[in-house]
Amino acid sequence: MMRKLPFQSSLHEFISGCILEKRAVGYKYTTSAWSLYKFDQFCISQSYTETVITRDLAHAWIQRKPNEALATQQNRAGVLRQLALYMTRLGLPSYVLPPKILPRKEHYQPYIFSDAEVTAILSKVDACHYCSQVPLRHLIMPLLFRLLYGCGLRLSEALNLHRSDVDLDEGVLTIIDGKFNKDRLVPMSMNNLDRCRRYAQAAHTLSDDQAYFFPSPTGNPMTIGNVYKNYRRFLWQAGISHGGWGKGPRLHDLRHTHCVHCLRRWVLEGADLAAYLPILKTYMGHYSFQDTAHYLRLTAELFPDITAKSERAFGDIVPTLGGDGNETN
Repeated sequence: MMRKLPFQSSLHEFISGCILEKRAVGYKYTTSAWSLYKFDQFCISQSYTETVITRDLAHAWIQRKPNEALATQQNRAGVLRQLALYMTRLGLPSYVLPPKILPRKEHYQPYIFSDAEVTAILSKVDACHYCSQVPLRHLIMPLLFRLLYGCGLRLSEALNLHRSDVDLDEGVLTIIDGKFNKDRLVPMSMNNLDRCRRYAQAAHTLSDDQAYFFPSPTGNPMTIGNVYKNYRRFLWQAGISHGGWGKGPRLHDLRHTHCVHCLRRWVLEGADLAAYLPILKTYMGHYSFQDTAHYLRLTAELFPDITAKSERAFGDIVPTLGGDGNETN
């Protein structure tokens, strides 16, 4: 069940209505709802009493915060724009932010971990010790990070797994309502299946099918913030430098690394990529073929030792345009 947020500003009625409309047509609108909650709190802090969105309010809200990523600022502006459009449709003369009021997103080149770096990270993850505040942390982290890299899962997909979504007989993960509202099946390696079985025996002896597979002490999913904090520690322990928030290597780069390492292996094995790419697209839950094909060029660029083989294998399917490095799929 989605958490109901307590909107209290003079715009609370319209914020709630906008969220209901978005969800009625199929959007999850969870992150955007939280953004609107923060906007609601901002209105209260500014003692705002109008029942329309003024230009001054909109521009005050979208000011970039200290250390805020440009993408986050753009998302805040985009969500506010949707609220203003909703209010305009209701006949309320609200100020609608121009669609290109902010600069384009900063270019981010995915960080692809080397085999040695993956090994180093996992060795530090495996050394994660018991923590009384998060009693299952030492059991969760080694498996969670192997699913992020070994299965290419998005972090939100892994954290939202329920006990019933992990088939310990067939070795298949069921991703329910993932990005783009897609469901998909994700087979695991035998090694990860064995780890899932051992983890379930240790952590889920008394759990029902609807229990979260990676729970926090409250029974909710382990939080993204908790995982990120541990990830930063593992990177530091593994001797891998981090550029700071939004600079990378990001947690999502484990997913990018999974794709590139799969393609590298297939090229070296002489696999028919024309046949394998649709499988990878489905496995990763990509929205379009272009999302998957971007990794072809990235693989060839990162591993010059297989350039000749990759050129023969990729042929004309390597994209010359598209894939700007900001892919978050």
